[in-house]
Amino acid sequence: MIRVCFRLTILKQKPFIEDKTMKIQINTDHNIKGHEALTVKVREQVEGALSRISEHITRVEVHLSDENGNKKSHNDKRCMIEARLEGHQPLAVTNQSETLEDAVEGASDKLTKLIDSTLGRLRDHKNHNTNPDEPGSKHTEQL
Repeated sequence: MIRVCFRLTILKQKPFIEDKTMKIQINTDHNIKGHEALTVKVREQVEGALSRISEHITRVEVHLSDENGNKKSHNDKRCMIEARLEGHQPLAVTNQSETLEDAVEGASDKLTKLIDSTLGRLRDHKNHNTNPDEPGSKHTEQL
């Protein structure tokens, strides 16, 4: 198994510049050769998919595996990606495909949608709790 870590640096726009880093760790099973070209492709795919929301992510772990080893079979390449959001439980998705590239792309897309949905629910929950006078709120007084 080969482990490779990368750092993606994102700068937030504030009165001063704050350095924010999203770590990406790539793991492979014993059936996949974790060569540099594969590592670069996986890193670029994950960074590209998560770049818009990376300010909320502290760490990403990518696990690549070949479910059937040397045997050829349908959808035997698996990609599991786990993302850790600031102050929240990790989120994980899995995708299987015939190629590693397709498995990584599918898992990256799933993770982006899951994080968008999770952040949206957190924003909605926060807005609901901070605005008790909103119509339909249980805190609204009857006139």
